Amino acid sequence: MAKALLGHVGGHDARVVFEVRRLQQRVRELESEVSRLRTENDALAASVTRSDLISLEVRKEPALA
Repeated sequence: MAKALLGHVGGHDARVVFEVRRLQQRVRELESEVSRLRTENDALAASVTRSDLISLEVRKEPALA
């Protein structure tokens, strides 16, 4: 039944197997990148002080006349 649902009766297509492995590797790479960026973001967020936030709020562009 599973073979019928997948649409084939023979062995696995080598191209499909290669593509699945390539995509799995890419997913692992992207998950690693997300983890690294989260760690970096947490470190940056921890280094921001209240005075940093206040100084960002005070800076306003002058109105054009």
